Amino acid sequence: MTKHMTGTRQEWLAARLALLEAEKELTRRSDELARQRQALPWVQIDKAYRFETDEGSASLADLFRGRSQLLVYHFMFGPDYTAGCPACSAIADGFSGFAVHLANHDVMLWAVSLAPLAKLQEYKRRMGWTFPWASSLGGDFNFDFNVSFTEEQERKGVVEYNYRRGGHAMDVTPVPEPVAELAAMTGTDAATYTRERPGMSTFALEDGVVYHTYSAYARGLDGLWGLYQWLDRAPRGRNETGVWMRRYDEYNKR
Repeated sequence: MTKHMTGTRQEWLAARLALLEAEKELTRRSDELARQRQALPWVQIDKAYRFETDEGSASLADLFRGRSQLLVYHFMFGPDYTAGCPACSAIADGFSGFAVHLANHDVMLWAVSLAPLAKLQEYKRRMGWTFPWASSLGGDFNFDFNVSFTEEQERKGVVEYNYRRGGHAMDVTPVPEPVAELAAMTGTDAATYTRERPGMSTFALEDGVVYHTYSAYARGLDGLWGLYQWLDRAPRGRNETGVWMRRYDEYNKR
């Protein structure tokens, strides 16, 4: 017998209609947040960032591929990783499906990581992904957008992530068990793993000039997780205990 509250169909409908009003209000608030996001001032990019792609060396402007808008997912895959972050991988599992729709709506979607291109290409083949993925190794892009950090920053405790210094689970000592487990899943130790962080940044291109328009990190990425949008509507929600998520080709190996 379930321990959850039960009721009649009429009671359920009354509760559901009350919830519908709250959902509509959330939708209206979300629309307003989107308008505020789009109203942020644009910041001109003056640094000449370079990336390695399947087609060769590219500038930030090249990543637009003829579009006026660029979305970058900062995928956690450091130079010393042997595989991409499993959480980032779960997000990226959805990219191939909607990247084509974005590209036909004046928006390019890329993943960018600090690992060398050959590692990214190998992992991309393993995962069966088709979206474009660039390496920023050797440049300042990841560091300037606060998703990669040096050993010195980590040692001195001056890592600034999600617009603040410290306070994130990856900054806690001793390292939380889930962080250590995720590090092991990328073939690294916790210190190496946490020098990379997830995020997304958006850019606009006008008259040959690239502008930074928005960045989000940590829980600000929740809306990108198609998986979590479904779980939030499941009877028991996210229902998470520890690190349950695996790369899609690893579930049958547990």
